[in-house]
Amino acid sequence: MMKTGVLIISHGSRDQAWVSIVEEAVSHVALEEEMPVAVSFLELVEGRLIQDGIDSLEHAGVTDIIVIPLFVSSGSTHVDEIEYALGAKPASEKETDLEPFAVKARVHYGYPVDDDPDIAVMIWDKLRGLSKHPERETILLVGHGSVHDGFRQRWQQGISSLAERVRRISGAAAADYGLLNPDSVRSKVEYWQEQGHDVLVAPLFLSEGYFTKHVIPGRLSGLKYAYSGQTLLPHPLLPHWIEQQVKVMLERIREGC
Repeated sequence: MMKTGVLIISHGSRDQAWVSIVEEAVSHVALEEEMPVAVSFLELVEGRLIQDGIDSLEHAGVTDIIVIPLFVSSGSTHVDEIEYALGAKPASEKETDLEPFAVKARVHYGYPVDDDPDIAVMIWDKLRGLSKHPERETILLVGHGSVHDGFRQRWQQGISSLAERVRRISGAAAADYGLLNPDSVRSKVEYWQEQGHDVLVAPLFLSEGYFTKHVIPGRLSGLKYAYSGQTLLPHPLLPHWIEQQVKVMLERIREGC
């Protein structure tokens, strides 16, 4: 008899506030069907790593695990290596030190944030207080990016599509993106300022940390721009995004039975 559970995987941090904000978001997830849910982290959170999550779900009798990679882009090398280590793909696209996990249940691997409509609303909700004259504003999404070929293109595809979604719901004159790797953030702000636009910078990160507090402001030192530093979490739509993904994955599993 099939029993399904959900494993939500995020990166992890030594900062307990970072961990708590993810756990708080997941605590508001209301699934249509009752099933065990585990929250795990790729690294840095002792006792809450991915293998711990797998073990807890299998101990609860789960035969099928829906995995939700709580990362902002399918261009993340972590999304790829976790999928491989869970046995959901035969090989990783980039060399990894992540050892295969011990997992008996069938793994059904989901998708990261990318350009989901819920995420566009979340970004605008965090940014709207900075908007004064949308007819001459550009919203610039800033993501981590990747220097690795293949991964970089996925980053670009997802964040550019997401920027367009944000432009449509915000009414801003334009929307664009900049990546920290390879670095294009400063040049993008300068370009839009040359067009006579005010630039609103939105960090595409799950939770506040070193990159949002130090790296992005550092790259833009000396430029005039608006920046709240507010990340995706906390926001009530994140649980909804998880709920919708679980629903879609459940339907796929049942269609395949």
